Amino acid sequence: MGLLQVIKNKFTPQQSRVKQVAKFLDGSIPIFSQFGEDVYASDVVQTAINCIATECSKLQPKHIRIDPNGMQKNVKSSLNRLFKFAPNEHMTTKDFIEKIVWLLHMNYNAFIYPTYDIINGPDGSRREYTSFYPLNPKQVDYLQDESGKLFIKFMFANGQDFTIDYSDIIHLRKKFSVNEIMGGGAHGQPDNEAILKVLQINDTVLQGLDKAIKTSLSVRGILKINTMLEDKKQEEERKRFEEAIKNNETGILPMDLKGDYFDIKSDPKVIDKDTLEFLDNKVLRYYGVSVPIISGDFTDEQYQAFYEKTLEPIIISLGQAFSKTIFTKGQLDHGNEIVFYPQRLLFTNTKNRIAVADILGNRGALTNNDLLQLFGYPPYDGGDVRNMSLNYIDVNLAGEYQMKRAGTKSEKGGESNDK
Repeated sequence: MGLLQVIKNKFTPQQSRVKQVAKFLDGSIPIFSQFGEDVYASDVVQTAINCIATECSKLQPKHIRIDPNGMQKNVKSSLNRLFKFAPNEHMTTKDFIEKIVWLLHMNYNAFIYPTYDIINGPDGSRREYTSFYPLNPKQVDYLQDESGKLFIKFMFANGQDFTIDYSDIIHLRKKFSVNEIMGGGAHGQPDNEAILKVLQINDTVLQGLDKAIKTSLSVRGILKINTMLEDKKQEEERKRFEEAIKNNETGILPMDLKGDYFDIKSDPKVIDKDTLEFLDNKVLRYYGVSVPIISGDFTDEQYQAFYEKTLEPIIISLGQAFSKTIFTKGQLDHGNEIVFYPQRLLFTNTKNRIAVADILGNRGALTNNDLLQLFGYPPYDGGDVRNMSLNYIDVNLAGEYQMKRAGTKSEKGGESNDK
């Protein structure tokens, strides 16, 4: 069963409820069309977004619970099963996250629809989530019923439309500013006006380079035939001249008295390297990506800057948006949340991994299998044990330990004085 059929089966009954276009405080009409393909014709834009999406695809989403003492507890739930390998039947977790980030940068809005079953138990009913689907609608309308409850109407490229409770949709926004509910510009669309100017200049430069290269490889000279020849004879003379060019190895063309050759000095003007790099860097800076990140030749400091400026806001947004929609207020109050862990992003080189293993491993924060995984080795039976260095002590025991040590020294000193 396809996604659209799943949504149709689940939400068709709600179509009978009376709804009207939602009213916002600024008086705007909340009808938005997803549009933004223009800038993605640029290879620089695609490279920048692909870099961000690929890095984010390394994230590890998990359902955790924070206890009253602030300690994190792992939770055995259907969510962790979905997030570990495949959030839906069509995508792996990596594909799923990459798709979300691409949609977010293309449309400045990303919608994820979670499917679930209602499970009735002794403590009441609960939702058991069965899949998560990224959506790519062509138009989005916001509606509300008589009670003021907000609904979202998706219209897709095949002409189908579905109206869904907005609280059931995971909604991520980029550049959430002037519009009350959508990311992007005032009309809920990608605000690409600034970057389009740079891309137009860049395109003009590239077209100029293309024409300059073609010009330099086209007409190189004029052959003047000093006799009156018929068209057929001129064609034969031209072919003879071209054959002389092809067969020539010395750079000197033998000519008879009938023809003169005049060389055309081709001097096409091209844009200098600095200008080209300036245009590319301007686009990359717009998306928060630097040239070393694109090429993969970055230092730890450069990657840390990329992570903090570009990746971390997306990671925080993902965790908060998923948690807000998936869990009820009561579940949130009990510490349930979705966290997208960036472990595979931060520990990218061997030096950082060794530092993490040394700090966390010596304190018993990682199991032996965790340490093996950190360096790409498989786990072994019995490896889920934690070892710690005896050079560290519980902070609650440190004071008691020091007092005992002080008392021992005092007793030894007293015996020495008596003697």
